Amino acid sequence: MGVEFIYHMCLQTAWEEALRTGLYLGSALDQKDGFIHFSTSEQAKDTAARYFVGQEGLVLIKVRTSSLQGVLRWEPSRDGIAFPHLYRPLRCDEAVEVTELKLDASGRHIFPY
Repeated sequence: MGVEFIYHMCLQTAWEEALRTGLYLGSALDQKDGFIHFSTSEQAKDTAARYFVGQEGLVLIKVRTSSLQGVLRWEPSRDGIAFPHLYRPLRCDEAVEVTELKLDASGRHIFPY
């Protein structure tokens, strides 16, 4: 799709647990759906505003799409827009950056980009 990086938001505690095992299995929703939900940089901001507003303790995981070739699918989701979905656990060493998502005064997350 021509996107270099994709992003996933999760609880910091879930990421810390993943670091202990080396694998991030995804949230309960991810596990129910059978894939880990990712977003482009633009999609991540909208996802945060729709589903995570005011939620503290989140991290943003940045992953290079080239490291997921063959296991990443771009599929229609919200409003028919293609979102990246990972159909296996994420290896922690595939994360190129993990950033704590702070909240602004209105309860929206502040993104590092």
